[in-house]
Formats: sequence, C-alpha cells, structure tokens
Amino acid sequence: MQTATAVQRKASRPRADALRNRERIVGAAREMFVEYGPDVPLDEIARRAGVGNATVYRNFPDRDALVCEVVCSVMDRTALAAEEALAETGDAFAALERFVHTAADERISALCPMVSSTFDRDHPDLEAARERTERLINEVMDRAKAAGQLRPDVGVGDVTVAVAQLSRPPAGVGCFGVDRFVHRHLQLFLDGLRAPARSVLPGTAATLEDLRRV
Repeated sequence: MQTATAVQRKASRPRADALRNRERIVGAAREMFVEYGPDVPLDEIARRAGVGNATVYRNFPDRDALVCEVVCSVMDRTALAAEEALAETGDAFAALERFVHTAADERISALCPMVSSTFDRDHPDLEAARERTERLINEVMDRAKAAGQLRPDVGVGDVTVAVAQLSRPPAGVGCFGVDRFVHRHLQLFLDGLRAPARSVLPGTAATLEDLRRV
C-alpha cells in the first residue's frame, strides 16, 4: 500500500503527456514569435501546437509567462550545445563555434529583444538563464585564449553583437531568404576570431555590461 507521502509525490509530479504538451506549446510559440513577432494570438499558437486553448492558459497564465519561457529555453539549449561540445572534445574554440551556430539556429537574436518590449528583463528565470549562458561563454572564451586558439582582444560582447547582426532578421520581419547565408557568414566571423590575429582591432573588447549600457 502506498504511503501518503508517496501518493503526494506522485500527484505533484507532472504527467508525461502534460510535459509533452508544454514542450509543444513552447516550440510552437518560438516558431510563431520569430515569424510574426510577440503579438501573435495565443489561440494561433495553441492551434500550431495541436492543443486546446485551455492547455495553453493552464501552462502559461499570460503572454509574458510564455515569452519568458521561450527565451529561457532558447538560452538554455544554446548554452547546453557549448557544454556538450566542450565535454566531447575539450576543444574550447569548437565549443564557441557550436554556441554561435546553435544561437543562430535557435534564432536567439530575434527572440531576446522581446524581453525589453514584453516583460521585466530582471525576471528571476531570465536572470538565471542569462547568468548561466554568460558564465559558460566567458569560461569557453577564457579557455580558448589560454590555449592560444582565440585572439586576446575580443570579448563576449563582441561575439554577442556579431551573432545578432549576422543571424536572422528581427522577429516578425518574415525575411527568411537570407537563411542560407547565415552559417557561412558566421563561420567567416569565427575564423576571424582565431589566433594569431591578422590585424589590430580598433577600440576595446566589448563586454556584456557595455551592451546593457547602450
């Protein structure tokens, strides 16, 4: 016979189908936010996810909660790609490459600007995802510099700006014709980061604090 604690634990654990529904909603929202911007009707997101409207609202009480979950999940997957690359090969520059290309595939440059326009940028979930990502990329870049793979005059902010400018257009623009150039141009940028440097960069390395002040 199950104890009261076991029954309570079982009841509090999300069912597999509920988790799948939540993942489908987040995936559909990510696609539609990129295609149409953050104001896409939640009913349309439910339709694409193949769930009812009530399921969307049961998981996400409002639009801000859904946008937050989408942005956090994209940042987490991007960081995970770099972690896995580093664990597989121990090659810090390869991990940086994986991060940059995954960030483009996740359309992070289109989604992250939604944070300032839709909800509190200091949301604790967003802060946690952002801190994890920043900590990992700083570590990867420091290791690549120490190994003589990465030129010493670049910072995390430089990488962030390049990914934003070289990847897909802003959310809702609907201009996907440039997709075929994205990874080509990002790789050209990455090759320019390799040590030894072929030129002297003007100015100083950009940090994420520099970008936040802009």
